[in-house]
Amino acid sequence: MTQSAHQDAESLPVPQRLLATATRLFAERGYDRTSVQEIVESAGVTKGALYHYFGSKDDLLHEVYARVLRLQQERLDAYADADAPVEQRLREAAADVVVTTLENFDDTRIFFRSMHHLSPEKQKQVRAERRRYHERFRALVEEGQRAGVFSTATPAELVVDYHFGSVHHLGAWYRPDGRLSPQEVADHLADLLLRALRP
Repeated sequence: MTQSAHQDAESLPVPQRLLATATRLFAERGYDRTSVQEIVESAGVTKGALYHYFGSKDDLLHEVYARVLRLQQERLDAYADADAPVEQRLREAAADVVVTTLENFDDTRIFFRSMHHLSPEKQKQVRAERRRYHERFRALVEEGQRAGVFSTATPAELVVDYHFGSVHHLGAWYRPDGRLSPQEVADHLADLLLRALRP
């Protein structure tokens, strides 16, 4: 961490500082190879402070992902509720999940690599949160299918799995310093989805 990045982290409120530090360490070392002691020392806080805001390291891992999912859910709800043609709303939602995943790349990569470390209860909670997101996204596809804007040849559930499979695979190939920007990747994937849905 550079001196200025370290100073920026120090100016954050304690919960955000702990999250920023944990995210960086989990990305660099892996969740299972990062101790609570290393997190609190690097964040410049006490273990008591960590346990005040997060009950465990497991809670930190959950929050790393949950904050991205909350952002994505809010944005999807805004697109879905907008007064625009369904094709436009779906395209914007499909591109947005790619952009927000890539703009929070460490968070999402850490999570998919480390989700199995969560307690069964937390895993269940995350699956329920993700299911809510997928169901809202699928409802947009179904709305377009009912209106005759999208083809009904492929079930909406499969269409959604196809798009989110691409999103989950980003961690395997995307490079922040690569040729394509997050928005360009998002536009390509959103266009592929809409092409697959055209009657």
